[in-house]
Amino acid sequence: LSSCFDKLSMIMIINYIYRILWFVGLVLLQVLILNNIHLAGYATPFLYTYFILKFPSSVSRNELLLWAFFLGLIIDVFSNTPGINASATVLMAFVRPPLLTLFTPRDSFDNIVPSFKTIGNFSFIKYLLICLLIHHGALLTIEFFSFADIGSLILRIASSTLLTLSCILAFEGVKK
Repeated sequence: LSSCFDKLSMIMIINYIYRILWFVGLVLLQVLILNNIHLAGYATPFLYTYFILKFPSSVSRNELLLWAFFLGLIIDVFSNTPGINASATVLMAFVRPPLLTLFTPRDSFDNIVPSFKTIGNFSFIKYLLICLLIHHGALLTIEFFSFADIGSLILRIASSTLLTLSCILAFEGVKK
């Protein structure tokens, strides 16, 4: 019984170390490289959202919201955007569990990590697209803080969402 608990605690420790390394890697990638990319002045990839989107379904909503808040807060600190990324990331993390249940097969929701293999190609892309639209919509609307140029805002949301989706799909392809 004791060795079972030791193995279980080691697996949990390894999972947290793995998560922290992904956290740090995506923050550094976002802050040092991706924040400086503005395709045609509209599209910016927000790849750090991949961290929240790939959490297992078994993680509690509170834990997910905490990870999302700290991820967004650290991006805000390094990007000099007070609270914008934190609020958008927490919103995305809040709506993620119901969206995940919407796109996963009914019998396999217990402990899955969203991917092409676990929920299917089309469902995974829909899940990513809706979560990214929610995140980017909130982030860029707060950043714009005006509906005076609504066309430009919608263009930025759509182009950033598609660019981020492309980057995430590329990551998923490389991980295969």
